[in-house]
Amino acid sequence: MTTELHPIAPGLWSDDEKPHLLGGQSADGKIFFPIPEGDSGKNLSIIKLARKGILWSFTRQDFRPKPPYDGPEEFTPFLLGYIELPGQIIVESHIVETTLEELKIGMPMEFVITPFDDSRSNFAFRPEQAL
Repeated sequence: MTTELHPIAPGLWSDDEKPHLLGGQSADGKIFFPIPEGDSGKNLSIIKLARKGILWSFTRQDFRPKPPYDGPEEFTPFLLGYIELPGQIIVESHIVETTLEELKIGMPMEFVITPFDDSRSNFAFRPEQAL
């Protein structure tokens, strides 16, 4: 039996064959991610953010986040970083498919969707895969 994973929150990424994070862009060109809800986001144009970026900073989360943490009961340390999407914005993201020791500031990263728990998916970045 296959269970379809639903996004952890609506409107984070596009539903394309190759999904993109979705940002909001103001009339003056400023980009926001995630797109603000309510009045803060009503005058923003929805744009697709770049699928590839550069690792700007990173760390390993070795302790369970404080409430209202909404993750699996069992906590596993994870990698967390800031990814610069050139010409757009820097986003905070889980980093997957690598180790802390392999990460280097400035390395190319790419967007992926990963399982979050038994029924939901989340976005992450991983080191760019060589073709």
